[in-house]
Amino acid sequence: MSVQKSSLAALTLGALGVVYGDIGTSVLYAVKEVFGSGHVAFTHENVYGVLSIIFWTLTIIVSLKYVTLVLRADNHGEGGLVAMLTLASQAVADKPQLRKLLLLVGIFGTGLFYGDGVITPAISVLSAVEGLEVFSPATQSAVIPLTLLILFALFAVQKHGTAGIGKFFGPVTLVWFAAIAVLGVGNILGHPEILWAMSPHHALRFIHDEPKIAFIILGAVVLCVTGGEALYADMGHFGKRPIRIAWFSVVMPALTLNYFGQGALLLSEPEAVKNPFFMMAPEWALLPLVALATAATVIASQALISGAFSVTKQVIQLGYLPRLRIEHTSARDTGQIYIPFINWGLFVLVVLAVMLFKSSSNLASAYGIAVTLHMLITTVLTFFVVRYAWRYPLGLAVGATGFFFVIDFAFFSSNLLKLLDGGWFPLLIGAAVFTLMTTWKQGRALLNASLRRDALDLPSFLEAVFVNPPVRVEGTAVFLNAEPGLVPNALMHNLKHNKVLHRYNVFVTVRNHEVPWIGLNKRLEIESLGHDCWQVIVHYGFKNDPDLPKALAQLTSRGCPMDPMNTSYFLSRDIVIPTVGEGMAPWREKLFAQMHHNASGAAEFLRLPNNAVVELGSKIEI
Repeated sequence: MSVQKSSLAALTLGALGVVYGDIGTSVLYAVKEVFGSGHVAFTHENVYGVLSIIFWTLTIIVSLKYVTLVLRADNHGEGGLVAMLTLASQAVADKPQLRKLLLLVGIFGTGLFYGDGVITPAISVLSAVEGLEVFSPATQSAVIPLTLLILFALFAVQKHGTAGIGKFFGPVTLVWFAAIAVLGVGNILGHPEILWAMSPHHALRFIHDEPKIAFIILGAVVLCVTGGEALYADMGHFGKRPIRIAWFSVVMPALTLNYFGQGALLLSEPEAVKNPFFMMAPEWALLPLVALATAATVIASQALISGAFSVTKQVIQLGYLPRLRIEHTSARDTGQIYIPFINWGLFVLVVLAVMLFKSSSNLASAYGIAVTLHMLITTVLTFFVVRYAWRYPLGLAVGATGFFFVIDFAFFSSNLLKLLDGGWFPLLIGAAVFTLMTTWKQGRALLNASLRRDALDLPSFLEAVFVNPPVRVEGTAVFLNAEPGLVPNALMHNLKHNKVLHRYNVFVTVRNHEVPWIGLNKRLEIESLGHDCWQVIVHYGFKNDPDLPKALAQLTSRGCPMDPMNTSYFLSRDIVIPTVGEGMAPWREKLFAQMHHNASGAAEFLRLPNNAVVELGSKIEI
């Protein structure tokens, strides 16, 4: 029992550091943006109304939608939009047109994640460093350079992994939540009546009296729940219970106390609107608070960067992106990965965001639209899971998700007002990533169809070869093939130029599935072709680590030796030729050809051992 309690406590502490870093740092800018917009007058009733809207936004979107409903939609214990997408698409597998539409919607939502991954580090770190301006206005000119320096250091250390510093995430974030709670309590004591703002009638009164202003400020209010989707995305790392415990016991109380403390400060000092969070603190605590806020925002950014690596690996395995170089930064945890292209691509875009918007207030205009559209897509996919996967009645499915859809749509509609002020930026990133994903998926489908039309039948080919067999050399040859049962070009290339055949031949097709995990007992599907030849299909879930030599080691028990020192992996590259007849638009075809040319190859993705012999042929078919 003590071990279970200890494990639960450790998981809860870990969830604080990874799951709640983003939403925990929203106190730095949410209230400032609501009142700093100039739309809301500093009256007693308005302060109560806005605080009530913030409190009930946290309650409805996070406590009810994510914690209560969405966390139930786990895909074999995993969460996140990719997991939700696979659940929804599998649930409507008998409706191909609807399934195709859901896949497109879900992939676009995944593209928006990268837009969020750019804005979050920029606005979080920038808002923390802006606390220096409260301490001394003379430091204003140093805010952007210092922000860029911190961001560069953050992205530069990614290649070393987070195992070493990750153990500090939970404790530092716990100190952060304790600090913001103490700041809030200190100001609430001067105006304890502010706690009455928890009553929903204050929010309803404000919406009734000022409907236009209430709609406009929703675009800033939503900043208080940015990062809420991490509760679902990181479910597989910590489990539902630790995430729920952390939210209700630490995060929700600390956020509520701090928001209400900022409201109490504004009641007595309206001029504090320029930065109410840092102006809550006594002067002696400003520099330590800036340092703690910077550490908290770095942790929040780290969690999102790591999430970008994880999502990229998943969409690669689902076939929506070319295979990029993936480095494993931990020998024990396969989830600890580093993707150089994604890391430095994000960094360039983050620097662009900081230089383009120059302040956290300007970045706030760009922030909400991607978050709200992501939340809206999650709600839509949840409906199809509730209705078709869980098979609840239509009325109950609509009731369970319809209320949240209306709330999400209201926030999204409000953020559309900021489209020209910066909301276009994350949408542009999301649209660009979506275009790349769909282009790659469609291009690979067309290319594989072309290869299938021109390929020879493997069993018939081998039967003809062994009528007058070539010289057999010792060792095992592994030929990777896009489709089982077809002759790989690498085999034709080897027979034509080397005029030999290995003693053992394995024809391997890698299949990636829309489930997170496939166990080792279901990893291989083996068919003997005779003459010491085997057709093997290797199955992976989108969160499995695709280590091909490790998977093929099971063939040893079937009489096929897989000694790394005596095994040749035959890899090759596809020749991308213009589409004949119906295919992609010319611009999309050129984009696919360029992406195909830039792909780093399959050897790194499949984690071939350093001592493997790799033969290159004319085509790659994986």
